[in-house]
Amino acid sequence: MSTPTPFVVDPVLTAIAVNYRNPDISFIADQVMPRVPVMGMDFKWTYYPPEQMFTVPDTEVGRKGLVQQVEFTGEERTSSVKDYGLDDVVPQRDVEAARSLRAAGNSAFDPEARAVEGLTHLIQLDREKRVAAMVQDAANYDADKKVVLSGAGQFSDPASDPIGVISAALDATFIMRPNVAAMGRKAWTALSTHPDILKAINRTSGDKGRASREAVAELFELSEILVGDSYINSARKGQTAAFEKVWGGNIALLHRNMQAGPDGTAPAWGWTAQFDGRVSGRFFDPKVGLKGATTLRVGEQLREVIAAPATGYLIEDAA
Repeated sequence: MSTPTPFVVDPVLTAIAVNYRNPDISFIADQVMPRVPVMGMDFKWTYYPPEQMFTVPDTEVGRKGLVQQVEFTGEERTSSVKDYGLDDVVPQRDVEAARSLRAAGNSAFDPEARAVEGLTHLIQLDREKRVAAMVQDAANYDADKKVVLSGAGQFSDPASDPIGVISAALDATFIMRPNVAAMGRKAWTALSTHPDILKAINRTSGDKGRASREAVAELFELSEILVGDSYINSARKGQTAAFEKVWGGNIALLHRNMQAGPDGTAPAWGWTAQFDGRVSGRFFDPKVGLKGATTLRVGEQLREVIAAPATGYLIEDAA
């Protein structure tokens, strides 16, 4: 019995094969929690208690009285990036076979390039999953800055009130109003086809059609609406595949600040510390296979940080 190789090189199959993968446009993690470079694996950032900037002291001073003193403090928080990476082993026999086919003009397939491409995609998908989980976790929002919709209140029901719910949510955050909305395709479809949204945007009584992201963003005075379309297989290894959307039916309204980070003073719901950039490398292992094998590695060092939860609002089960 022959041993199957990780890369089956066949010029006909290569020409007609369909590479099922999430398109890059389906990933929104970097737009939701922007990457911020840090100088080392360990980094510090300062949390400023909001009450010290909003508690008004008595500023009146008597003719011979003492001027009241106040003290500004900050809580220094220490964190560190985490390592995320994946390997793929490409036997030397696969590399040589593919090289021969390329030299003969029968294929353009490169198993090492394909391995790096696949590893990079899975690294991206893992980050998308982490960020989506954080954004859609009600525990990452203040108690008065989240709501759960049900029944006729969900935006998939024409009788619901998306304009009222979203407007109230935008007005409920602290200091910084949300400027982006992040959601999955199901929630976006319900929102963009809702009769009230179409009437408000088109200024007509018509309730058919579909609103654009730009029009809905303008309606709610948002900078951008982000829609995540990526899928993930939630089944354990060896089990039948169970594909699920990474972004569910929730709508997260967040204050995003591209200038936020460990050294920034302006708040943002969340950001991502990144040490160095994404890395990719290889090393040869002579012990694998008859002719050895090359291990391809892709990875990055990141830490997602929720810095100001009060600047966000979560609408659960919007659709």
